[in-house]
Amino acid sequence: MVVDARQDPATKSGAFRRVGEQLGINPETLRNWVVQAESDEGQRPGTTTSDAERLAELEKGSARAAPG
Repeated sequence: MVVDARQDPATKSGAFRRVGEQLGINPETLRNWVVQAESDEGQRPGTTTSDAERLAELEKGSARAAPG
């Protein structure tokens, strides 16, 4: 819904607020979800969800391997 609203110049301004209110979602949370989805699809630079998951797994493995 937000992606469609942002493509139309007439509805772009305040799209996150309007759609967030319609769905009962905080507009900032909604914006973060859209930014992450755009990163995952390669439309925006940033860490993809799959890369973040792989990094988290690697960090867990490093923590277990570190001497205590």
